[in-house]
Amino acid sequence: MRRIDRIVILTGAGISAESGLGTFRDEGGLWAQHRIEDVATPEAFMRDPALVHRFYNARRIQATDAQPNAAHQALARLQSDFAGDITLVTQNVDGLHEKAGAQAIHMHGELSRALCATCGHRWDAPAEMEVGEACPACSAPSARPDIVWFGEMPYHMDRIIDALHTCDLFAAIGTSGQVYPAAGFVEEARMAGAATVELNLRDSDMSHAFEDHITGRASKTVPTWVDRLLS
Repeated sequence: MRRIDRIVILTGAGISAESGLGTFRDEGGLWAQHRIEDVATPEAFMRDPALVHRFYNARRIQATDAQPNAAHQALARLQSDFAGDITLVTQNVDGLHEKAGAQAIHMHGELSRALCATCGHRWDAPAEMEVGEACPACSAPSARPDIVWFGEMPYHMDRIIDALHTCDLFAAIGTSGQVYPAAGFVEEARMAGAATVELNLRDSDMSHAFEDHITGRASKTVPTWVDRLLS
């Protein structure tokens, strides 16, 4: 049996769905009301910053009200109790891992943070951001959500790749396998000799790349998987 000392876990929108936060494909949710090109690209912010701020203000309110579910809590327990090293990487911007007591690498930014498009300064975002809001560092009226939009480079990639190249187990939880570079993490881990497992409600676009598959609701499958690792 392979010894597991270092684990990298990637989480996507599916882990937060049971906390009331919809994924890109959910009908009737915030994403269903807007095209990605209109709210989640640098060009969209240049074209209509008011719309982009309204969209992320609504998402921020949703995330503030949301509570972590059993899957978030299980990963926090794993990070706390596992004898080895747990690197938790999330594509989510909702902050639910931290609410559950975990520490995550936010490769796509955080709704709770603001970014100056002029000088790159970051700070805690107010509940509602406005067009022309001034940066507290340089006073430029160019505050934006600290979110990695489509076409932008995700954060902390060097740190993530280093973790993938040295892990014994890579797990993806609630991810679609459609958004790169995260969709390619399983291949990075496999080439480094790691075991791989996907926990998802249904097959993803990258399911074929994983050795093991656990299908079902994250609130059920993740705690069971964590219990097995800790035993």
